[in-house]
Amino acid sequence: MDLTLDGLTVVTDGRALVRELSLRVSSGQVVGLVGPNGSGKSTALRCVYRALRPTSGVVRVGADDLADLSARRGAQLVAALTQDGMVELDFTVEEVVALGRAPHLRGAQALGRRERELCARALEQLGIAHLARRGILGLSGGERQRVLVARALVQEPRILVLDEPTNHLDLRHQIELLSFLRGAGLTVLVVLHDLNLAAAACDRLAVLSEGRLVRSGTPAEVLTAELVEGVFGVRAEVVAHPLTGDPQLLYALTDTGKRPAPLPRSLTS
Repeated sequence: MDLTLDGLTVVTDGRALVRELSLRVSSGQVVGLVGPNGSGKSTALRCVYRALRPTSGVVRVGADDLADLSARRGAQLVAALTQDGMVELDFTVEEVVALGRAPHLRGAQALGRRERELCARALEQLGIAHLARRGILGLSGGERQRVLVARALVQEPRILVLDEPTNHLDLRHQIELLSFLRGAGLTVLVVLHDLNLAAAACDRLAVLSEGRLVRSGTPAEVLTAELVEGVFGVRAEVVAHPLTGDPQLLYALTDTGKRPAPLPRSLTS
């Protein structure tokens, strides 16, 4: 199922956080949103999982305007892992994961055999089956993060949006999670800060700066030394990964305290 952001604008307290963002994530693609802090990435994602209503513009899932769908139907199609995905009560891991089935069940309907199998599979896929009976508040940050990813998968969404899903994960689990997302067959929109991981995990990248889309395309098309210095204020040498050929960045910081150089006209047009 395609995900389309069409002219998305978000204005809060007179300030435009996202400006006329148009972006398409084709069915089965993994698209990464990258950009400096405050560039509008998380705000755009909040519009997709309906935590925020855009000031103007439309989010479409397939041919449908997301705003026209019921909350239940929207949750059946779109699952989200947010930055602030807190669990306040000390449910067990298996109980938290089972909450992902809520959009598909009615009232206090108990989990059936299929639901239980889905939950068990998600626990295995994320490597947390051994934690099933543990209370989630007693887990490490990385373990909790994998529990919340499992909960999103159990929702059986067509579209998955993730805001910095590699937070709290060690290197091994970062790579395993992003590799899993690439092979999951879902339409994925993900915010990542690590540009090298983004280049390896994503089919396409969309770069935001000050709420605007600066450039989109394949990682090789997007991650140029000119763009990285213009958007992030960091000098970088772009090299090909020796095993995969993906672009990888070797960084050298600019002088401390310097602001990023103004973007070249070719990047903002």
